[in-house]
Amino acid sequence: MKKLFLASLLGSTIAMCTAAMAADDLKTLEAAAKAEGAVNSVGMPDDWANWKGTWADLAKTYGLKHIDTDMSSAQEIAKFAAEKDNASADIGDVGAAFGPIAVKQGVVQPYKPTTWDQVPAWAKDKDGNWALAYTGSIAFIINKKLLHGSEAPTKWADLKGGKYKVSIGDVSTAAQAANGVLAAALANGGNEANLDPALKLFAEIAKQGRLSMANPTIATMEKGEIEVGVVWDFNGLSYKAKMANPDDYVVLIPSDGSVISGYTTIINKYAKNPNAAKLTREYIFSDAGQINLAKGNARPIRAEHIKLPEDVKSKLLPNEQYKNVTPIKDADAWEKTSKALPQKWNEEVIVEMK
Repeated sequence: MKKLFLASLLGSTIAMCTAAMAADDLKTLEAAAKAEGAVNSVGMPDDWANWKGTWADLAKTYGLKHIDTDMSSAQEIAKFAAEKDNASADIGDVGAAFGPIAVKQGVVQPYKPTTWDQVPAWAKDKDGNWALAYTGSIAFIINKKLLHGSEAPTKWADLKGGKYKVSIGDVSTAAQAANGVLAAALANGGNEANLDPALKLFAEIAKQGRLSMANPTIATMEKGEIEVGVVWDFNGLSYKAKMANPDDYVVLIPSDGSVISGYTTIINKYAKNPNAAKLTREYIFSDAGQINLAKGNARPIRAEHIKLPEDVKSKLLPNEQYKNVTPIKDADAWEKTSKALPQKWNEEVIVEMK
């Protein structure tokens, strides 16, 4: 009994010491971040996944000034690599496939937040170079007023026969667009190594003169340029909420299949404000930071460890819409295929545009 008691006491003591060390380390990080006084981001605009709430909290709590330059995942990594010691960005947010790419290019530095153990193994780099803070599933956002008499599509198969234009964005630079192609492939018998079913679908839409080159964003939606857009679910829900007439829009997960992925912060190896960048990641993975993301309609990676307020929970799509959603199973194959996608898109889809 004494041995058991001593073992239990020792275990509790170690746990308490570890927690105390973590608290001390966090206080040191907070002090260093406050001294830097600013954090500059790329690809983390106010209207994406409610980053606005996170920047406001970091300013209020730690006095961190912030500016963001919106750009694609590929552009963020290229910027880190090009600027090096003249870095203007401290932290960025990129699609899941781009986390390993950033590591291979040697432009990031690691930081594991104190909630690291609650992040699933599939969603993080073991060394702390990246970790998905939130997930997204590819969805449709539909402007019912612009469908030219067609029924609103509920699945990928419906896109073949409509009269409306389909907007997916730039697959050569945007993770959202590339994942849209993967989602269409998965729904039509393809996989991470075989995007041919999706390329054939979009080529057919292009032949009909219905592939729009407009990027589905708030701006293009407000101009009435988006009839059916292929977007992350959290973007679609956020865009709908901001429209003058939200009831004109429908956001749904295509019933014949989609992909679930996510986004990860990457901390610039050459950051001028590295401690502020690390504190930003720390906050993003905290309960408050995760709830902020949910307020932007993104599904937090630590969802099972936090209690979402009911009003926040109600903003998300019903669970039943996700029954045919598939996570990326072969990350290596997807990395290779996504790199080859821009050229194949041009050769097999864009060439068919009227």
